Amino acid sequence: MSKIVLVTGGARSGKSNFAEKLCIDQNNSTAYIATSIPFDDEMKDRVKKHKESRPQNWNTYEIYKDIYSIIKEISNKHETVILDCVTLLVNNLMFTYDMDIDKANQEEINELEKYIKDQVKKLIEEIKKTNLYFVVVTNELGMAVVPDNKLSRVYTDIVGRINQQIASQSDEVYFVVSGIPMKIKG
Repeated sequence: MSKIVLVTGGARSGKSNFAEKLCIDQNNSTAYIATSIPFDDEMKDRVKKHKESRPQNWNTYEIYKDIYSIIKEISNKHETVILDCVTLLVNNLMFTYDMDIDKANQEEINELEKYIKDQVKKLIEEIKKTNLYFVVVTNELGMAVVPDNKLSRVYTDIVGRINQQIASQSDEVYFVVSGIPMKIKG
């Protein structure tokens, strides 16, 4: 039976370090699903630091779309998985979806959100068919000022609802602040 653990918190709160520790404490058979697209020097440096910080024996899968399609393959090779992170997954799905959000009406935005929710729903369904210990990392965006532009508001809203979707299906949820994890579910 699978176990889903959601780790959330603010930027640079220690979420990834805590999530990696959870996986290390489980076993030495971890797959790392990286959802980022290193598009500039800053992001390339961030990805490099993440890679250097995790154990060398972890297999990395760089994917953000249709992640559910590789879960069975991963479960045949690994016992634990870390997906880092949901906010980049949502970002990438939004920007590869054929839509100009600033010009989109609410119905079109609702379709975009449905598409992203379906991606996450299929992922969770596939995870639950396995025996994986699956750790999901995300950012808690809804604790700041409401953004002044439509794109950022739509993004924040969708990430918030996706986080709720994952949290509702998770066995455990942790909120990390200043490197200190607090268990809030499970």
